[in-house]
Amino acid sequence: MEHIIIIGSGMAGLTAGALLAEKGKKVTILEKNWLPGGCSSSYPRKHYVFESGATTLVGLDEKMPLRYVLDKTGIKIPAEKLTIPMKVYLKNGTEITRYHEIEAWIEEAEKIFGVKNQRPFWEKCFDISKAVWEISLQQTTFPPSSLGDLWGLVKNFRPFQLLYARYAFMSVQQLLEKYDLHQNADFMAFVNEQLLITAQNAAAEVNMLFGATALCYTNFGNYYVPGGLLNMVQPFVDYIAQKGGETKLRTEVQKVVPQENGYLVQTPSETYHCDKVLFAIPINDALEMFDNEVVRSKFQKKLLSSEQLNGAFTMGAVFHRQTDFECIHHQIHLEKTLLYTGSHSIFVSTSRANDLLRCNANEIVINISTHVPNPAHTIIEDKSLVEAEIFDILEKRELFYRKDLIFHHSSTPKSWKKWTSRKWGFVGGYPQYMHIKPWQMIDARLDSKGAFICGDSTYPGQGIPGVALSGIVAVEKMNL
Repeated sequence: MEHIIIIGSGMAGLTAGALLAEKGKKVTILEKNWLPGGCSSSYPRKHYVFESGATTLVGLDEKMPLRYVLDKTGIKIPAEKLTIPMKVYLKNGTEITRYHEIEAWIEEAEKIFGVKNQRPFWEKCFDISKAVWEISLQQTTFPPSSLGDLWGLVKNFRPFQLLYARYAFMSVQQLLEKYDLHQNADFMAFVNEQLLITAQNAAAEVNMLFGATALCYTNFGNYYVPGGLLNMVQPFVDYIAQKGGETKLRTEVQKVVPQENGYLVQTPSETYHCDKVLFAIPINDALEMFDNEVVRSKFQKKLLSSEQLNGAFTMGAVFHRQTDFECIHHQIHLEKTLLYTGSHSIFVSTSRANDLLRCNANEIVINISTHVPNPAHTIIEDKSLVEAEIFDILEKRELFYRKDLIFHHSSTPKSWKKWTSRKWGFVGGYPQYMHIKPWQMIDARLDSKGAFICGDSTYPGQGIPGVALSGIVAVEKMNL
């Protein structure tokens, strides 16, 4: 039986692991942390449950990656669909409801930002986003790096795919200019902060293929997992175990050494031999671990530096519940940039009122996050000052009040580096840049033998759907 070791238990690695197990392969997942799931998990603290990083769950609609994996394996996750995916608060206090239904959302956008060209802009974005997910599951050998990959592209080609290829050359900024929306300051601020959540960059740098999916992810099914995202992760771990595989926690991989007939994977306590290895970690970390100078040299020019990446300042808090929120996700635009980080918005997610797995009935758990650019060199000297500023913002928006606070804690990129082992503590994946075309993305195939990679540096941004897709692609390219 072919043995495949996966390094990292985030949703990319778990997706690949589940699909490999379904194909009858022996799967061993090695995870440094004490909990599986990476940035898409949750953790307990002070008898409460906080999300590790991601707080939104998208990808369960038809023709989307996570749905594909669940249908293929039969894995079931306890997801509850949200009626309202998100609310956004502009600097001037205007409250925007990001409705799930595209018609309701267009009406809201016209009411807030003016009727001019909102409808054609959003209809175009929604059309592109639906096509992107459909094409992505058809063309699972993209980007090509072998004759087999090219044959896969030809075999799965559909004429309609050509209609959307041109959007790889157009930025979101250019589409905004086409519809004369670029001079609407409030709308531009809205678009840029929404893009930052899932594309990790602003309109001028995000191409329309990725930008449309980023802007319209609230128009697909958004879900909540009671008890935290660990309850989404655990069914994958259990499925792999049922198929004879294993997820080994607190197991740090130090080096991967190519052999004539496979790979040696070295940890402090044990050395494993496997036929193939899949790095479900960022490329920056994988290359440091992979003892192959040819591969390092090949991919070195594709690495992004800290200056091109984002870390995060995150905060978890528990309050006495004073109200039941109709919407649990809130993006708040800031009147002035946040201390140390320079952020223009914060993202707030709450537990649902009926979720007694995360807190008591009269309490509410919230997760707060904001981007930290250049995490290797952005120093947050005093976390308490950032926390105080965030509490001021929450009170001004009349969401939460200090008098109701029970407990809180916060984390900087240094904490993220310790938690995830990701270089510099960067999160959210590789940002979109216009000079990097889709076919120039980091390929899943690291060498010509059996080393592969998946995760949010191979399929940048897009959250859980994107990393799930990267796992699907890696498995496809293994030519099983």
